[in-house]
Amino acid sequence: MSPLNTDDLHRIFKNLDQNGDGFVSLTGLESLLERIGMQSTQDELESVVGKTNLDLLDFESLYDAIAKRKIGGESQDGEDDKERENDLVEAFKVYHRDGDGFISGEELDRVLTQLGFLNENASQDCKTMIDTYDMNSDGVRDFEEFKKMMLVIEAQS
Repeated sequence: MSPLNTDDLHRIFKNLDQNGDGFVSLTGLESLLERIGMQSTQDELESVVGKTNLDLLDFESLYDAIAKRKIGGESQDGEDDKERENDLVEAFKVYHRDGDGFISGEELDRVLTQLGFLNENASQDCKTMIDTYDMNSDGVRDFEEFKKMMLVIEAQS
């Protein structure tokens, strides 16, 4: 999957730092992880990060560690391909909330807004993102279209 850039991480951090004190609590981090379909407790997070809150540098370091673990070392016997496919399935589930097997512009808008990537008036941008990889012109993105899009983005980064 395509790694986030520094601007993306800063936007996510700012969105999580709701009181503007320059720190993200483990509660906020746990909430973000839950929204994207990853279950984790505060105790588990604290054992990983060793703190009860993260500043921007800590947040970036945590992301880098997770990204390196996901990208690091090619596996044998197609395990890397299986892991990539599983990651894509999990990423698809983050956006695909209503269980119909497709990502609509509204679902994309909701998730990207929650993560701080879009403002409330960006619905047209989401429709454009859907249309760009909508191979069968049905107005939504199915898993195969999502997978192709993510592999193109990954190849470009």
